[in-house]
Amino acid sequence: MSKLFLTRKPRLLIGRKVPSVFIAGFLVILPATPSLGSPALGAVVSKTVMFEKKFANCSALNKVYPGGVAKSSKVKNKGGATNYAPEVNSKIYEANKSKDRDKDGIACER
Repeated sequence: MSKLFLTRKPRLLIGRKVPSVFIAGFLVILPATPSLGSPALGAVVSKTVMFEKKFANCSALNKVYPGGVAKSSKVKNKGGATNYAPEVNSKIYEANKSKDRDKDGIACER
C-alpha cells in the first residue's frame, strides 16, 4: 500500500509531467504506471490554496502559514527578529492586509 504525503508546497512538482486531478481542494498525483498492489488513486496528495482566504485573526493564519504571508519576495521585515520565513502569496496577503500592523508587507509575521 502506498503512503500518502500531505504538503502545502506543491511547487516542488513544477516542471514534472505527472497525471493529476483536483479533488475537494487537494491535488492528487496519479501514479505514472500503476503497480500491483497499489491503490488506483494517487501516491501523493498535496494541499493547495485555490482561492484567497480571509482569516479571522493572526492565530488562525499562523496555523496554516507559521511565518505569516508576504505580498512579494522583495519585502523586508521592519519589526524585530522573526523565527519563521513568511510565505509569499499576494492574493492571500491582500485578503488579510488588515493584519499587517506595521505595514511592512508581511501579515502576521512571527
